[in-house]
Amino acid sequence: MAQRVTLRKRTPYNTTSNRRRVVKTPGGKLVYHHLKKLATSPKCGDCGIALPGIPALRPRQYATISKTKKTVRRAYGGSRCGDCTKSRILRAFLVEEAKIVKKVIKSQEKAGRK
Repeated sequence: MAQRVTLRKRTPYNTTSNRRRVVKTPGGKLVYHHLKKLATSPKCGDCGIALPGIPALRPRQYATISKTKKTVRRAYGGSRCGDCTKSRILRAFLVEEAKIVKKVIKSQEKAGRK
């Protein structure tokens, strides 16, 4: 017959925060090891892929690591991936160019009327 294993924490419910694994100790006893929740890596705000270069930790663990490990040395580093950053910068540049072209065309029309 299998050996009985008693819970080490008070909650008996099978929830995500109360996951456990049966482990055999060196003395031959079976005990429960309570497992921590799995960490998910931070995602890009635009496309949703996991951000490379930033570790996957539980939210409270980000407070204990240094800022250099939480970000990437780039505009939008730690918030957006490289491809989305590139497209954002390109879009901003093209919008500014379009404004300048519009201004030039308007001034040429004004000069043409006179």
